[in-house]
Amino acid sequence: MNEKRSQPRLILASSSPYRAELLARLGLEFERSSPDVDESPLDGESGRELAMRLARAKAAAVAQARPDAIVIGSDQVAECRGRLLGKPGDRKRAVEQLAFCSGEEIVFHTAVCVRSGPDEHVDLVPTSVAMRALERERIERYVDADRPFDCAGAMKSEALGISLAERISSDDPTALVGLPLTRVVSLLQHFGVEVP
Repeated sequence: MNEKRSQPRLILASSSPYRAELLARLGLEFERSSPDVDESPLDGESGRELAMRLARAKAAAVAQARPDAIVIGSDQVAECRGRLLGKPGDRKRAVEQLAFCSGEEIVFHTAVCVRSGPDEHVDLVPTSVAMRALERERIERYVDADRPFDCAGAMKSEALGISLAERISSDDPTALVGLPLTRVVSLLQHFGVEVP
C-alpha cells in the first residue's frame, strides 16, 4: 500500500490575487500571508536588484514568524529607459506610465524566493515587452477598461493589456503576470516539495 507523504506547510508571502491564482495552478495547498515590507527602492538600485531584494525580504518576513513552513516570496519591478515603474495606484499615474512607455521596451524583472528557516533559494526571470506606439486616447480607453492600478508598469497582460504589446520575450510566460511557475517548481524541489 502506498502511503501519501505529507507535504510541509506552504505559504505564499503575498496579498496579490494574481500570484495566488498562479500558484493555485500547481495543485498545491497553500496559505497566504501579507508581509509588511517597505518596497521603496534604494539609491542607485536597479530593477533587477530591487526585485531580488524584495522577494527575499517578503519571504524572510513571513518565514521569521513561521519557521515550520516553506515560504514563497515574489516581487516584480518594471523598468523602462532606466526608470523604475511601480504600481501606479491611480488613473493619472497609469496613463503617465503608459505614455512614457509608448513605443519603448519595458523589462519586467520578476524575482522569486523560496525559503524555509534560514535556507533560501532565489531566482529571477526577466520579461521584455516591446510596446506599441500608443496615442493618448487609446491609453485612456485602456486604463478605463482594465484599471491596471495594481500592476507594475500599468499593464495587465492577462487581460486587455496584452493588446498594448507588440512582442513579448521570456523564458516563462507566467513571470509577466507576477510569479514564474517554472522557477517556483524548481525551487520547491530543493525543499522536497513535488508538484503533482
